Amino acid sequence: MKSAVSLNRIAYDPVHLLGEVLHIEPDGRYAIACDGRTWIAQRAASCLLAPQPGDEVLISGPDPSRVYLIAVTVQAEPFQTVLETQGDLVLRSTGGVRLESAGDLTLQGQDAVRVRTSEYSVEAADERHACKRVRMVAEQLHATIGETRLVGRNYEAVLDRMTLMARLSMRSVSEVDQLRAGSIDFQADQSARLHASYTLVTGSDLVKVDAKQIHMG
Repeated sequence: MKSAVSLNRIAYDPVHLLGEVLHIEPDGRYAIACDGRTWIAQRAASCLLAPQPGDEVLISGPDPSRVYLIAVTVQAEPFQTVLETQGDLVLRSTGGVRLESAGDLTLQGQDAVRVRTSEYSVEAADERHACKRVRMVAEQLHATIGETRLVGRNYEAVLDRMTLMARLSMRSVSEVDQLRAGSIDFQADQSARLHASYTLVTGSDLVKVDAKQIHMG
């Protein structure tokens, strides 16, 4: 009659060892030195920390033919950590997600970086943008800026209506300044001055000058 000990005896020889990563095989598996022999193990899907040569790792499996690298216990270079997955990665949380870094924080996408949200906010002491093209589509744009400076080769604006209000306005054009309009109305409360080396005032039908006094010459 079989005893209870013999009935509970495991029919296979499980592996659970600590070892050191020697190198990475061409097929992506890891060569690990454990107890005087080299084990070839595949990284488990749950091990997100990418093992590097020299790291102390934990290998485990139901038998020597099915061994997986399940965890990195000690890093050889603890100042650099790489989380690596195969395929797409989704981080999902029922609460908030916050990324904090004592140094720089870099987001890099091979094709694109996209942000989709109901509200987007950026707070920074200094902001820089360097790109070849900028495209923006919005229903409304409100900006409050202490000082604005635009330097460029060409500037073009196409609007249905433009309103400009300023306390002082100055425009300097080194070559040609042209204005084409259906009607032009200039009005000054105090004085208006038009001066040039050669001044022409022409009208196809009528030219009218009206004032209490007119001085010519």
